[in-house]
Amino acid sequence: MKSEGSEFASAISDNTSPALIASVPDAGIAQGQRASLDARMMRRMLEAMGQPPFRVSLWNGEEISFCDTPSQPRVLIRDRATLLLLLVDPAFRFGDAYAAGDIEVEGSLTQFIEAVYRAEAKMRSLGFIDHHRFSLLSRLRRNTLTRSRDNVQHHYDLGNAFYELWLDRRMLYTCAYFPTPDAGLEQAQVAKMDLVCRKLRLHPGETVVEAGCGWGAMARHMARHYGVKVRAFNISREQIEYARQRACAEGLDSRVEYVEDDYRNIDGRYDAFVSIGMLEHVGRDHYGELGNVIRRCLPEHGRGLIHTIGRNKPAPMQPWIERRIFPGAYPPTLREMMEVFEPQGFSVLDVENLRLHYARTLEHWLARFEQASERIRQMFDERFVRMWRLYLAGSAAAFNTGDMQLFQILFACPDNNDVPLTRDHLHVGA
Repeated sequence: MKSEGSEFASAISDNTSPALIASVPDAGIAQGQRASLDARMMRRMLEAMGQPPFRVSLWNGEEISFCDTPSQPRVLIRDRATLLLLLVDPAFRFGDAYAAGDIEVEGSLTQFIEAVYRAEAKMRSLGFIDHHRFSLLSRLRRNTLTRSRDNVQHHYDLGNAFYELWLDRRMLYTCAYFPTPDAGLEQAQVAKMDLVCRKLRLHPGETVVEAGCGWGAMARHMARHYGVKVRAFNISREQIEYARQRACAEGLDSRVEYVEDDYRNIDGRYDAFVSIGMLEHVGRDHYGELGNVIRRCLPEHGRGLIHTIGRNKPAPMQPWIERRIFPGAYPPTLREMMEVFEPQGFSVLDVENLRLHYARTLEHWLARFEQASERIRQMFDERFVRMWRLYLAGSAAAFNTGDMQLFQILFACPDNNDVPLTRDHLHVGA
């Protein structure tokens, strides 16, 4: 009689006749089937995950499931090599296998990933996810001036035409704010910009510096609707060129200056500092450096706002997203964000978590992406479409499950007593 180790070796080398192990109960295997070694390994993984609500189908027709709900997602693994890689390193290998078409998900991709995220703690306890290893990799990829530019180009310089297909018409690529449940994406992005401006209490004639301005919509909104002058910094050449063209076309080029440079090179003095969706790309090792930049550019009456993806407790970015989509990204906790504020003595005035607003934003983006998927496929290829579908669905799942947060922190210089006594100014019409 073969040992389990020899059965495992046999299963790896034999692609047509999976080894059968009759002595092990086949709970979770479709009725009437004897569990192959492949199915046993998959079943054990699902058990470690707490028997999540989705089905797994193997290339040989075996199906593993612990739930009879017809609407549950179905995951199809197309070959043994994919299964083995998935068992060894699911956090990273699933993304590559899905992008290559070696794994297919029938039903809601977002729902499937939500189930996986809810099982993450159990997976980590059994060694399926090693955050320490990925933390080390993140530290090795520090966001120097050169590496930061490379990271930005990897994601944001894919071409403006690509992003125009699925973002709102103002090209805002950050969390929107939905004032009502039925608000559309266009309305919600404008509401987000107004919320930021109300929190900063901008007044005509003031000056604002923006670190990481994307395609420039926030700067133009502040200038047009709040009468301020804005200097906006960004290291993405494509985004800066787009922003300058839009500012000129809208007659705002005298009130908005777009600077193609790193936030570390910000100079001058401003009444307010704002950063929307940049801190997650700064890297924790550089939080003190960012704090120094903010302090030197704000006078005693100055105030600022940072809007960023974050976490409730320290953990690196999901490894596949960090490697394939957002290199160099790190979502901080509130405690870690204080490394920006505490050394400079900044007063934190307001903290808000917009997690569910980001989940809703991503659902809008994913729907628009799917509508444009054929055009995106023609621009790139099928693998690219699958990668970005997984990224958008996975991000929505992360915010829906609380794996990721979205923090807005309002702060001011320590001697600034010009702060409102109530939050009435945050409400529309106040």
